Amino acid sequence: MMSPEFLAASAGFIMITVIVGLARILYGPGDADRIMAAQLLGTGGITSLLLVGIARGNPAVIDVALTLAMLAAFASIAFVKHAPAAQDADESSGGRRGDDPGQGPGR
Repeated sequence: MMSPEFLAASAGFIMITVIVGLARILYGPGDADRIMAAQLLGTGGITSLLLVGIARGNPAVIDVALTLAMLAAFASIAFVKHAPAAQDADESSGGRRGDDPGQGPGR
């Protein structure tokens, strides 16, 4: 079995990479990029929780991580079901969403 120090260091490294993914959520060009970055955050958080739970031998932390993994799967399904409706609405408005700050009224 791996040492608890190595598992904790691995969890820390994963969290650092997840923090880098926050930039994609904040500055992502599209909704799909943002949801994928949110999935990255969820996956990294779940992985970190699993590593910490194994390192400390705490099964409750592992249960919480697995519960969050199930919620993340449902969030992905909800996005996929919502995405076609949002794309149809975008196409019916002529490709303009109206939330672009560069667009003025009537453009």
